[in-house]
Amino acid sequence: MRRIPLVLALVVIIASGCAHGPQPAPDTLAAGLASGAPAPAAPGSAPEEVRPVSDGAGAAPPQAEPAEAAEGEEDDFDYEAEPPSTAAVTIADPLEPFNRAMFTFNDRLYFWVLKPVAEGYSAVVPEPARVSVGNFFSNLRSPIRFVNCLLQAHFIGAATELFRFMINSTIGLAGLFDPAGSEEVGLLRQDEDFGQTLGVYGIGHGFYLVWPFLGPSSPRDTVGMVGDFFAYPVSYLDPWYVWTAVRGYQAINDTSLTIGDYEAIKGAALDPYVAVRNAYIQYRHMKVQERGTIGTTEPDIPGAGSPARRVRP
Repeated sequence: MRRIPLVLALVVIIASGCAHGPQPAPDTLAAGLASGAPAPAAPGSAPEEVRPVSDGAGAAPPQAEPAEAAEGEEDDFDYEAEPPSTAAVTIADPLEPFNRAMFTFNDRLYFWVLKPVAEGYSAVVPEPARVSVGNFFSNLRSPIRFVNCLLQAHFIGAATELFRFMINSTIGLAGLFDPAGSEEVGLLRQDEDFGQTLGVYGIGHGFYLVWPFLGPSSPRDTVGMVGDFFAYPVSYLDPWYVWTAVRGYQAINDTSLTIGDYEAIKGAALDPYVAVRNAYIQYRHMKVQERGTIGTTEPDIPGAGSPARRVRP
């Protein structure tokens, strides 16, 4: 009987403990916000991606917007090629008083003698015949072009000139016609001379020089004209007055096909002497620069149906 109160006391204690229930879990979310630690994910939710926080150093560059990226790519391809050099080529003119006197002499010679004779000649001889005469003399100048292509190591040009001479001398009836320069054959004239060859090897003009009868030149091109003279078959005609007559006729024929060109240059210039000097030096510079790269497709004589070279020496 003494154990009955003890058992009752134990039952009362156990019953009171079951009546309090389990203790609630601590509020970890509030605790985390309060301490600054990341909050745990809620049960059943997808884990949140953790992105590193950077202060900027070593960070990946921000992704450009599509429109900005497309614009950037367009800028990369939207470039302008450098234009070819248009720097003016100049030449010293220490003999300008002498050159101006020779320019005036040649100007009077043209207007008083050469042009009237050429106009009378063109009134008698039709243009196709004069073009054929120009082609004939151009064909005779083939040795000059052939030799200078070799001297400039332009072997394709030399072969072109050789075959041109063979075709025009036979099919072209001694050079009166230019079948080699037709579209079907396509052997274009290689306009080279000894003055250009000297320029190719780095020899400059030196200074400007105007010769009577021959016109604009320079010490370099004067030496070149000597070489052209000896490579031109007409120069070996004998006696001397035959050579002089042939060269005079050649000059008249060439002038008859270019009447108006000189007048246009002179009429458009404030100082015709300066205009001719600049045009000459620019033209010769261009001929040296285009060495072996550009065949002559256009006739030297406006209106001519086939290339006919204007013989200068």
